[in-house]
Amino acid sequence: MVSIRAFYENAFVHIGRAVAQSGSALRWGCRGREFKSRRPDQIFLSEMSTKPKIGWIGLGVMGTPMVCNLRKAGHEVFVYTRTKEKADEVLKAGAQWVEDIQNLANRVDLLCTMVGYPKDVESVVLGEKGALASMNPGSLLIDFTTSSPDLAEQIAQKASESTVLSLDAPVSGGDIGAKAGTLAIMCGGEQEAFARAEPFLQILGDKIKYFGGPGSGQRVKMSNQILIASTMVGMVESMLYAERAGLNVSEVIELIGKGAAGCWSINNLGPRIVKEDWAPGFYIKHFLKDIGIALDDSSRMGLNLEGLALAQRFYSLAHSHDWENDGTQALMKILREINAS
Repeated sequence: MVSIRAFYENAFVHIGRAVAQSGSALRWGCRGREFKSRRPDQIFLSEMSTKPKIGWIGLGVMGTPMVCNLRKAGHEVFVYTRTKEKADEVLKAGAQWVEDIQNLANRVDLLCTMVGYPKDVESVVLGEKGALASMNPGSLLIDFTTSSPDLAEQIAQKASESTVLSLDAPVSGGDIGAKAGTLAIMCGGEQEAFARAEPFLQILGDKIKYFGGPGSGQRVKMSNQILIASTMVGMVESMLYAERAGLNVSEVIELIGKGAAGCWSINNLGPRIVKEDWAPGFYIKHFLKDIGIALDDSSRMGLNLEGLALAQRFYSLAHSHDWENDGTQALMKILREINAS
């Protein structure tokens, strides 16, 4: 674990040196020999808050509980989302609203994004009024959105040109993991970016791993989504079979969820299906987005993933039934419809 002290030693030592060299010591509340006799990290640790300011863009099913967990850990969090009403819960938890992205980016040490689609990431980070142009040198950008590996590489390059570190860190675990702080977090970027991010990631998840350079986190998430897509088809067909056979589906889930067929999907989403609870822990529309990214990236590698393509065909039917805003467990409704006759 990287301590908060280590974060400051790594993140701010070069800033302290720059201040001393520029003759701007008075700006930081220190003078002459006192400044020279103290290491920059000591100045920041003793004269500034021990917790860096965090900015957050995107407050949906996942972003809201993640911000609430940062607030519970005592962090000062500034937030922005296109619809201010979506920020009500985090504002009640003590987060502070900022009217625009540039203002948000300029006042924080760590900026996090958790938005819907790659086009949204590109807009809020690299767009004409995006965050990157306003971020301070030495600050850190973490994108938690499941997005394109190519875009993650592009952001890392642009961030480096602005002396900003970036990390692609998509998550898995749904709304349950986001609320509990038990997300799996898959990280790609420079090693230094991961080292600085790790103390904050540990507030949000309990399964955190660094996989390599920019885009690596996104590609691990694609592996995750490919597995889930096929698993969801098998899970729902299993439940549909038990339902048609007249079995008590809850009891089936309870038993097979403890055996070789046991998996997160059957144990967490199976009971929701039994209750006809289609509320999104993860939207079908976002899952379709992820499947599309995975198929595109696979095609570039020369891979033909038939199971993933089958899942895409099933989930694509959600559009015609206006189910794309349901949770992924609504695949049950789709397969029921296919088997209605």
